[in-house]
Amino acid sequence: MSAHIRPSRRLGALVITSTLIASGAAAIAATPAGAASTSVVITEVYGGGGNSGAPYTNDFVELTNNSSAPVDLTGWTIQYASAAGTSWTNKIALTGSIAPGAVYLAQGASGGVNGQPLPTPDATGSVNMSAASGKVALVNSATSLSCATGCATVPGVIDFVGYGAANDFETVAAPGTSNTTSATRKVPTTDADNNGAEFAEVAPTPKVLTNTPPPPDPIDAKIHDVQGAAHRSPLVGKLVGNVTGVVIAKSGNGFWFQDTQPDDNPATSEGLFVFTGSAPTVAVGDAVTVQGTVTEFRPGGSGGVTNLTTTELTQPKITVTGTAAVPAPALVGPGGRVPPSTVIDNDSSGDVETTGTFDPAEDGLDFWESLEGMWTGINQPQVTGPTTSFRELSVVPAGAGVRTVRGGIVLQKTDSNPERILLDDLLAPIPDAKTGDKLAGTVAGVVDYGFGNFKLLPTTTPTVIDGGVKREVTKASAPLQVSVATFNVENLDPADGDAKFDGLAQAVVKNLASPDIIGLEEVQDNDGPTNSGTTAANVTLDLLTAAIVKAGGPKYAYRQIDPVNNAEGGEPGGNIRVAFLYRTDKPVKFVDRAGGGSTVATTVTTDRFGRPHLSASPGRVDPANPAWAATRVPLAGEFTWLGQSLFVVVNHFSSKGGDNPLWGRTQPPVQSSAPKRHQQAQAVRTFVDGIFAKDKGANVIVLGDINDFDFSETTDILVGTGKTALIDMPRTVPVKERYSYVFEGNSQILDQILISQNLRPASSYDIVHMNAEFPDQISDHDPQVVRVIPLPSWVH
Repeated sequence: MSAHIRPSRRLGALVITSTLIASGAAAIAATPAGAASTSVVITEVYGGGGNSGAPYTNDFVELTNNSSAPVDLTGWTIQYASAAGTSWTNKIALTGSIAPGAVYLAQGASGGVNGQPLPTPDATGSVNMSAASGKVALVNSATSLSCATGCATVPGVIDFVGYGAANDFETVAAPGTSNTTSATRKVPTTDADNNGAEFAEVAPTPKVLTNTPPPPDPIDAKIHDVQGAAHRSPLVGKLVGNVTGVVIAKSGNGFWFQDTQPDDNPATSEGLFVFTGSAPTVAVGDAVTVQGTVTEFRPGGSGGVTNLTTTELTQPKITVTGTAAVPAPALVGPGGRVPPSTVIDNDSSGDVETTGTFDPAEDGLDFWESLEGMWTGINQPQVTGPTTSFRELSVVPAGAGVRTVRGGIVLQKTDSNPERILLDDLLAPIPDAKTGDKLAGTVAGVVDYGFGNFKLLPTTTPTVIDGGVKREVTKASAPLQVSVATFNVENLDPADGDAKFDGLAQAVVKNLASPDIIGLEEVQDNDGPTNSGTTAANVTLDLLTAAIVKAGGPKYAYRQIDPVNNAEGGEPGGNIRVAFLYRTDKPVKFVDRAGGGSTVATTVTTDRFGRPHLSASPGRVDPANPAWAATRVPLAGEFTWLGQSLFVVVNHFSSKGGDNPLWGRTQPPVQSSAPKRHQQAQAVRTFVDGIFAKDKGANVIVLGDINDFDFSETTDILVGTGKTALIDMPRTVPVKERYSYVFEGNSQILDQILISQNLRPASSYDIVHMNAEFPDQISDHDPQVVRVIPLPSWVH
């Protein structure tokens, strides 16, 4: 998970030029401190100089003269003692004079090499101050103080500042500081002898008087007041105080706490994140009172514009008041709050933060938002997708959605499955699990948001209950049937090694029953992502066909066309393309017809009997069409099976990269990638129509990674209308079996096979679920196979 990153606070500044009085100028002497100083005061103290992250290389103390006449500082000293110390020998000797309203900068020691040099100092010394806590005295002599407390009233002390955990101060200690902050007088022209009220912890501004208006009094608030019934807090930007609760979980840069006395409004969360910037010192079970600024943090920074925000408190002041029991988790599912079943959001028109109605009962986006930051549990959550490489695991409560036959949950046109939530490993490791598994007991964690998804962050690793799902094996085709498969082999190149090639070979031989024709997607060139200018893929395909033979399968031949280097998208340098494999021991023949090339379009011609053929086989479909820019150009091949012609087009359309996430800020999500796939589908449909124009009874199969759903406009375009409409085979199976890919726990169709109507009567079709549901995948796609009997041409 990305760490929270915060910009430094910048303050408006009143800049006053530093002016020292030249030799001979009249100057007055200051009186000892017994009351508020009316002449020279300390305006800023910084002890983090040179430390890690420090903006400046040296510690410093800044002074100003609030009288109407110059003050001679000759013989004066700035003296420093530790927070509880009594030794004041650590000092800076001052010289020169300070004019009315001017700034005097005394430079101290450096704790390292970090930061930039200070502006030119007026005095230098070796004072090495603490970055967090300490005591600083402005004394009108060089005599070292010896006091432990009460130093502000010692004769000769002109001004005094105790900061952080100092045991001495004027009235109340100034705020503690850090390597990146100083204690700065809010109004440099006044001194009321109250360090706590008059100083603020801000970014250091040496030799610049920072006129900071007094901060507003914090607004007393409960956690549900801060969260509000919305995606953004009604108190954003406000300083809130007396926010109470018990710590329920903590991370490396903050902690979550929850109110033990919730309100009766389920739309307002009772949990909240406190951003501390480093490991928090509180413990789970601590009862705390927090003051802080309400902030909306958008994960992903400038690149996360499509993400929702999370509400948190920043710049906190935390008081541990005791201990308390962590509340029982808010149960989601049967016996608890039941999430919406179909709708993620149906009432917004763009940005959900500014449009629509907050409706947790109907909108899944609002339901999970109403639990943000809360200790939440799901009883025996059901796994709907495999543990990913990001260690995320999608789960749903019992009773969720339209489930697949193997325990997944199906993405549909009107149902995006708002019951889903991703377990994430921020606070505890997430185990390997597959679709159909369950997790034991009640899995509890904190509801969070990131990377376009709501997440549940367990604090202990869940236990997996095996659901028994096995990799599917399809049946062999009948003697008269030709079997045709599509298989995305996920960036296959020789460097993948034997394990990948052997795994794919086993899939072809065992799980797919050695299809007669295979359309491959994502075949890379011979040196994979090495950007060498190589485009040939013969080594890749030779390794695959050899591995199939080694696995006990038949000998396959292949056909493909090398693309233009780096012109068709995918992994840079990889030159992914589509290709055909076909068996050499079966009555399937590839009709080789020369003339094809990376930029040459194959067209439909006729023989002397009027029967259609390809001008080049293999050949590329309309490669000059702008629709294929940075995308794989489809490959058409002319085959025969028992003497009957069969035209096959293998495709790999543009990905969904750039689309808004389902759980994002923009609702409904904008699918910016869809128009290009529509253009691609139209190009392929036009090519197929060219075949049907010559023979309405032509045997045609269109297949591949369409990168779009069975209910999409892309698929509608490919299907077409009328007597030459193709049959989309995924649409022919029950909804609960209709998936070839699992993304963020949603089982969905991306890979498709479409056939001409004359192939339907003797056909059978199978999506072979052997990859997408398992964490140990050889590809992220499930292959598919259709078995058909090509019929004679209608042209006589």
